[in-house]
Amino acid sequence: MQRLIKVLKALSDETRLRILKILQEKDSLCVCEIMQALDISQTRASRNLGILKDAGFVTDRREGVWAHYSINRKKVNEYHHDIMRLLQRWLNDDETIKKDKERLKKVTRSNSKYRCVKPIIRRGERKWHG
Repeated sequence: MQRLIKVLKALSDETRLRILKILQEKDSLCVCEIMQALDISQTRASRNLGILKDAGFVTDRREGVWAHYSINRKKVNEYHHDIMRLLQRWLNDDETIKKDKERLKKVTRSNSKYRCVKPIIRRGERKWHG
C-alpha cells in the first residue's frame, strides 16, 4: 500500500502532471526546456522532477552540469505502467496542457544552438553565456 501512496502523492500536483505530459511528447528534455515549456522557475522544475524521479516516473541523464529527463520506461512497480498509459490519454483537452505543448514546440523548434544557458570557461574564470 505504501508504494501506491507514494505514486499517488507524486501525481497529486499540477506541476508534476504537466511535466509528465510534456515528457510524453519527447524522448528527453533538459531542465531548461521543461522550465521554458511550463514557464516555471528552475527551482520549481528541479524540485518537482526530483519528486517524480523518487517515485520512479522519470529518469535523469547527466551531461556535465546539465540534466536531461525522460519518462522511465522500466517497470518500477505494479502501478507505474498502467498509470502512465492512462495519463497518456488524460488531460489532452486541458488548456494548460495545450499551452505547455505549444511552448514546448517553440522551445524544441528553436534554431538556436543555445537553448539553455551554457557556461564558458576562460583562463580559469567561469562566465555564463545565454
